[in-house]
Amino acid sequence: MLGGTFDPPHLAHLVLAEAAYRQLGVSVVELIPTGNPWWKSSPSPSAAHHRLEMVRRAAAGVPYWTVNDCEVRREGASYMVDTLQTFAPTDEIYLVLGADAAMGIRSWMRWQEVVERVRLVVAARPGTDLAKVEEAVGHAPAWLQIPRLDISSEQIRRLCRSGQSIRFLVPEPVLEYIRENRLYG
Repeated sequence: MLGGTFDPPHLAHLVLAEAAYRQLGVSVVELIPTGNPWWKSSPSPSAAHHRLEMVRRAAAGVPYWTVNDCEVRREGASYMVDTLQTFAPTDEIYLVLGADAAMGIRSWMRWQEVVERVRLVVAARPGTDLAKVEEAVGHAPAWLQIPRLDISSEQIRRLCRSGQSIRFLVPEPVLEYIRENRLYG
């Protein structure tokens, strides 16, 4: 599973999902947009229904990607520990994180339960100290090898606000959705 705010989903997210599928040998990668992210209060993210629809459009046509809307449907703040309870206890779950998210895992609600329940898989981000990531999560996670793409949702929102192009940073259907719904302008 690859979760996140996805505000908006961009090509680095998709490269990460593809790397997880190819390198982990899993049958499916579940993309899980956060419903109400507890860690983002200002500025607040786009409405969950917009983020969910953008993820659906980004994942369309890839048969081994599914979009799981459990966090968007859930009331209140979204916590990974609650999301994990929606899976069967026998399910083997790989939780794919960027190194920046892995560095902050100890701030997650009941983070120890999350780390015990999943096989943690981390993708390094530019400038990441891998030893610090391992220290933060309490063990050596599996590492994904991905090309270094310096793309962030924050950067994309900033470009939109300044009227600059985001073409080739997000999939074309996501770009169209952003334009149609006047997001980030």
